[in-house]
Amino acid sequence: MADRVAGAPVIIDKVRDALTEKQLIDWKDYKTDVLQWAARMGKEPKKAEGYSDSVVRQMSYQVSLFYRWLWEDKDKYTTTVTVEDINRFMSDVAMRDTSNSAKGTKQKCMKRLVKYQEHRRGREMDWEASYSFHEPHNKPRDFLTKDERKKIREAALEYGSVPSYHSVTPEERDNWKSYLAQRFGKSKRDVSPDDFDRANGWKLTSLFWTTLDAGLRPVEVRRARVHWVDVENNMLRIPHDESSKGSENWTVAISDRTASSLERWLEEREYYEKYDESDRIWLSREGTPYTSMSLGRHLRNLCEEAEIPIENRQMSWYAIRHSVGTYFTREEDLAAAQAQLRHKSPETTMKYDQAPVEDRRDALDKMG
Repeated sequence: MADRVAGAPVIIDKVRDALTEKQLIDWKDYKTDVLQWAARMGKEPKKAEGYSDSVVRQMSYQVSLFYRWLWEDKDKYTTTVTVEDINRFMSDVAMRDTSNSAKGTKQKCMKRLVKYQEHRRGREMDWEASYSFHEPHNKPRDFLTKDERKKIREAALEYGSVPSYHSVTPEERDNWKSYLAQRFGKSKRDVSPDDFDRANGWKLTSLFWTTLDAGLRPVEVRRARVHWVDVENNMLRIPHDESSKGSENWTVAISDRTASSLERWLEEREYYEKYDESDRIWLSREGTPYTSMSLGRHLRNLCEEAEIPIENRQMSWYAIRHSVGTYFTREEDLAAAQAQLRHKSPETTMKYDQAPVEDRRDALDKMG
């Protein structure tokens, strides 16, 4: 019996922990049949047309969530489900303090489970949804499209530079000459003012690229520490006591290009005196942590350089984070998005088991 169907896990860890060994064997048989039916013919049974892999993955988690609720409600293990069971479950869902989107996802899953019972098990369920969970009409405007993400990434290569030749002290200039000599592969005595002019710094490039991958919140930009960066494994390792929610350790995938930019910036930052007593990855020109306002200003400036229209748009720093969540879910699944965006609440992106970092890194390459 396969452990995954259409990329979806058959057994969820929380279910594994709730069942005995024999119950787990029975559940695996049942769940595999549900997912195979969904993947092969669930969408249009008469045409043998199945749901997409992303729908099957979503169904896997939601079916497990429903049955865990059912076992607790009945105080026993069962795979048999009735119309009354589903109605009680949806009444419970409707009363929860969660988004209509989350509630609607669960109701769609119940419709698919009913369809499975009718077409695969031959049962007449005769169930109609009692609730209507509509999406809000005011969709967020502060959102970067996939094309805009690529423009931002490219424009960030030219955004920010090393200090100008004449704006630093002779001692600082000497240090910068050493850095530029190594960077450009020339002798220190041959470093000229022109080299200062053409040398783009990596601070803001690495900041934008890391946020394009990790969807960093403004508070996470402020808290980001050098020891978070693992360039060898293309990761950010965020300790639980330094995360924005302070609840658990996070491993966040970053692309090869982003890891390279961070490595270059961490080398470059050693030449700035303001980092001598600080382990923060990024500080503003004034030597203070970035604020939400200053980050938003940098994003809007970069949008102008990249010729991205921002009129009538709420172009805040969260526009980048929102794009990460949207395209990550599209390229991978909700579990990957939840892990990548470090969502604590199960209702934010449906708290599923974390996807492997390697799978999330592949999504970053596709996203641009």
